[in-house]
Amino acid sequence: MDFEKSTFSSRMSEELEGEMELGKVIGTVVASVKYKGLESVKLLVIQPQDADGKKQGEPVIATDSMQAGVGDVVALLTGREATLALPEPFVPVDAGVIGIIDHAWKDESVL
Repeated sequence: MDFEKSTFSSRMSEELEGEMELGKVIGTVVASVKYKGLESVKLLVIQPQDADGKKQGEPVIATDSMQAGVGDVVALLTGREATLALPEPFVPVDAGVIGIIDHAWKDESVL
């Protein structure tokens, strides 16, 4: 996968900023050097999806404070609020896992 920073940043600001989304963990990120405050934080590759499991856009990299693993469906928070679940809340993060989802569905009668 090619994660070009400018593409990722612009997509996050235009499409997902400040929203909670569903996503599926499709991989992990290994970084030999991390920003100060992110040294102990796990990074995951998340494929955003809807409640039916259909892909929604390109994969994103997110911090993980919930200990999710590959294959888990997670709640993904984007924007400044994504750092609030981390030990150091003032770090440069665009997306973060805030929960592991057991079951998701959509009820169009309440939408």
